[in-house]
Amino acid sequence: MGFLKPKIVMPAPLPPISDLPDAPSIDDPSVNEAGEEAKKKTKKKKGRSSTILTGMMGDQNTVELNNPTLLGGN
Repeated sequence: MGFLKPKIVMPAPLPPISDLPDAPSIDDPSVNEAGEEAKKKTKKKKGRSSTILTGMMGDQNTVELNNPTLLGGN
């Protein structure tokens, strides 16, 4: 029952891989400028980190539940 099996089409061969360009050196001024810009951006970021006031464990303060309130407490 070969008619139920689809024909396998071979993909086109991959193009040859070209050499990678040389990486910039540490002394390159554009590398230093990019590093300074990244530092400035991280200083200016606020986002949610400025609103989160607790750590990963949450609020660790003890809660007093027996205080009477005006909303129908004891």
